[in-house]
Amino acid sequence: QVQLVESGGGLVQPGGSLRLSCAISVCSSSFNAMEFVGWFRQAPGKERELVACITGGGTLNYADSVKGRFTISRDNAKNTVYLQMNSLNPEDTAVYYCNARIYSATYWGKGTLVTVSS
Repeated sequence: QVQLVESGGGLVQPGGSLRLSCAISVCSSSFNAMEFVGWFRQAPGKERELVACITGGGTLNYADSVKGRFTISRDNAKNTVYLQMNSLNPEDTAVYYCNARIYSATYWGKGTLVTVSS
């Protein structure tokens, strides 16, 4: 059973930074073969939206709202995907979810809450 476990959320002041982690419980070969891995977020009363992703070919994509502030990366040795978030503002407040597609099956984590407030 593939599991995605997010961590690193919390309360941060505007202008601050957080790093989210997504640990994916698969063997290394499956992690390396991921067709897609990304971070989504859902703010209260809004639809879930894609924040950043890495395609199977290694292309990085970002939502316009986070370009230049957020960075997605992966550590193949740790089977972990990260989202470095800088210059956070209150509009970034949301539950952040990790998503991965492995051998045509899609998996979601349970999410981690990020609150940006003074």
